[in-house]
Amino acid sequence: MTSERRAALLPIVAIAGAMISVQLGATTAHRLFATLGAPGATALRVSLAAIMVVAILRPWQAKLTLKSVPILLVYGVTLGLMNYTFYWALSLAPQGIVVALEFSGPLAVAISSSRRWIDFAWIALAIIGLIFLLPFGHTAASVDPRGVVLALIAGGFWAIYILAGRRAGRAHGRYATAFGLIIAAAVVLPIGIVQVGPKLFDPVFLPVALLVALLSSAIPYTLEMFALMRTPPQVFGTLMSMEPAIGAVLGLAMLKEHLTLVQWLAILAVMAAAFGVAITAPQTPSVEELG
Repeated sequence: MTSERRAALLPIVAIAGAMISVQLGATTAHRLFATLGAPGATALRVSLAAIMVVAILRPWQAKLTLKSVPILLVYGVTLGLMNYTFYWALSLAPQGIVVALEFSGPLAVAISSSRRWIDFAWIALAIIGLIFLLPFGHTAASVDPRGVVLALIAGGFWAIYILAGRRAGRAHGRYATAFGLIIAAAVVLPIGIVQVGPKLFDPVFLPVALLVALLSSAIPYTLEMFALMRTPPQVFGTLMSMEPAIGAVLGLAMLKEHLTLVQWLAILAVMAAAFGVAITAPQTPSVEELG
């Protein structure tokens, strides 16, 4: 394999690894929901991930500037709130549905700057899929409305995370992940302490929490930052469109979360819209190509 082909393949492998890792972490996190709830699970996940990434990346070597601090704050706070609302939604609704609804954020980012007719076709397809995932009619018995609202809020935070993450990565490279997780931990850890209390620090939860932190935060956020810096948004978005299916399949296999045929079709519609947006978007260079 040539060095050029290897350089092109590595970001793709990184994105695939990030998607699988975060969804495996999400299924594992269910073991913490019963005792610590979503706030406790989020607090442990993000805080432990921050410790891992800081130890590996050593962000104190980076040169912070006053100009770059605001975007790091936006990136980190958004990262914390995205995790918090996603886990809360995950404790109330099936994983595949939550992930599909959360995709409303990245889809909005991808389409917001375009006015072409094809983009409105993708919007329509995404809306159709999202409507059939909402908790009414045939889905009312299986989807908690609170989970739907929280998943959509998480999607909004995900949109900001994408925009802020690219700017933070351009300013600080791989160190941006470490700074973001430190800030995110500062946001969600106090929430976890207030809502869970001293039980949050019970060592009995540490093994599972470490595994969740590794799978859901430390590995995927590092891989995503690596990929975001080396691939155009079109490639990143195309591959990420597979994540709802990965979440739904793992939810079925590991959590026995059975979905109706209509719900599967709705998830596929959201995925098709995300895929379509990515492959038809105007070509945009990666962060590395921008220098």
